[in-house]
Amino acid sequence: MSNKIIYLDNAASTPIDKKVAAEMAQIVKLYGNPSSYNDCGREAREYIEQARMKVARFLGAHSDEIIFTSSGTESNNLAILGLADSRSKGEIISTPIEHPSVLKALEFLKKKGRGVEFVKVDKEGVVDLRDFKSKLGPRTALVSIMYANNEIGTIEPIVKIGKLVRESGQVLFHVDACQATEYLDMNANRLGVDLLTFNGSKICGPKGVGVLYVRRGVKLSPILLGGEQEAGLRAGTENLMAIGGLAAALSQIDKKEPKRLVDLRDHFIKKIKTLLPDVVVNGALGDKRLPNNMNISVPGLTSEVLLLELDKYGICAGSGSACTSHSVEPSHVLKAIGSDREYLNGALRFSMGRQTTKKDIDHVLKVLPKIVQDLRERYRK
Repeated sequence: MSNKIIYLDNAASTPIDKKVAAEMAQIVKLYGNPSSYNDCGREAREYIEQARMKVARFLGAHSDEIIFTSSGTESNNLAILGLADSRSKGEIISTPIEHPSVLKALEFLKKKGRGVEFVKVDKEGVVDLRDFKSKLGPRTALVSIMYANNEIGTIEPIVKIGKLVRESGQVLFHVDACQATEYLDMNANRLGVDLLTFNGSKICGPKGVGVLYVRRGVKLSPILLGGEQEAGLRAGTENLMAIGGLAAALSQIDKKEPKRLVDLRDHFIKKIKTLLPDVVVNGALGDKRLPNNMNISVPGLTSEVLLLELDKYGICAGSGSACTSHSVEPSHVLKAIGSDREYLNGALRFSMGRQTTKKDIDHVLKVLPKIVQDLRERYRK
């Protein structure tokens, strides 16, 4: 057993960066309400606008295109439900492997009679562009497709999809980029997006804060009613400390980190196939996969049992979306990519972060085969 915690659940939430935490400790001293017309309020408002400018620069956007929310989930909901309200007609195109915050919003609209089309994905989770083209048309109002999958790490061809959307006419394009923020190009203009979501908890920033980029000219209706905060789109007093922490976290992103993690990722994938030949790697490989993601399925065992055993060795991993991790249902993502039944229940997601070392990965490679062997022997008795 190990006393050290090896944290490999960064796709769910990342440890907060020390410099970000220090910045937030200073922000807490700003107690004024940003909407108040007094010196304390103006000081708080100025800090929020500085943070908004930092986020805008990161996205290659204008400050007035940045809306602060409470989470990636709220940002996704505002993008989809807010747009559906402002555009009362037209279908929405998405994929069956989206995050639950997108799928549940689409399910809600579908029950109200809204047309929703799901484009096919291949066995690696990549959007079928031919099928996408066939579904994109005059009746389409919105396309919502994630940048990179939170479970299997597959990166979608967002630039190609954005080009097809623009060529189709007045269709708007929303991208959930929560998993991609630290590793992929986030320039809104190069991506060709109209709406883009990301959050603080995936970039070594605070939980409880998200961003929705809204291109100038795109009209949304608020889904939270009250005050006129955030350009009238998100009522409620802004979470100043979290907003400042998110902006500070962006400045700590290291462009060299993806290459380091790719080396560790590929080392793990190569070794695990040798150590456990019947294990399947879920999702795309190479440059079509997030640098920090390793998702495998162990046949004959369940995710819950494997995760509990890994915990005994101080290894924190995941099995799917953190928003549905308490569900006993097999992953909707693995179902959508056509995984065989024997691989649906034993999925494990190891997602690395800035703190992950080769020593950590080698420890997992030593422990995991032992766990699998012990469990299989136990269940055979």
